[in-house]
Amino acid sequence: MTTHVPGFDLSLAREVLDSQPFSRLVGARISAFEDGEAVLEVDIRDDLRQQNGFLHGGVLSYAADNAITFAAGSALGPAVLTAGFSIQYVRPATGRSLLARASVVHAGRRQAVVRCDLLTVDEDGTETLCAVAQGTVLSVNGSER
Repeated sequence: MTTHVPGFDLSLAREVLDSQPFSRLVGARISAFEDGEAVLEVDIRDDLRQQNGFLHGGVLSYAADNAITFAAGSALGPAVLTAGFSIQYVRPATGRSLLARASVVHAGRRQAVVRCDLLTVDEDGTETLCAVAQGTVLSVNGSER
């Protein structure tokens, strides 16, 4: 069960994402953010592909890491950092966009465990699972900086 963090809403989450230069570089955007869940989207562009034409695994990892952290932040508050995560690639990522859908599995006072499904979306709107990630996110509250 997650709790709502007052004042940390979709609008503020979008501001936080936009303050990250790398997120702007890849063109990431948050389309959902609420009570332990977040969805990050990235349009698949040629400059984000690897040599075989698939979306680069680093972009998938980035999307998983950020979606995991935002989902946890919706439960723990905005002062959070990823402690670690793992990703399993299921199939090559192709399509027009990438969705990273993250949801908190468990949240305590200082940390959260989050699962993230990474899906590609084709031109016709069909979603295909391409990777699954799980991570642990810690609340920093200014004391660990």
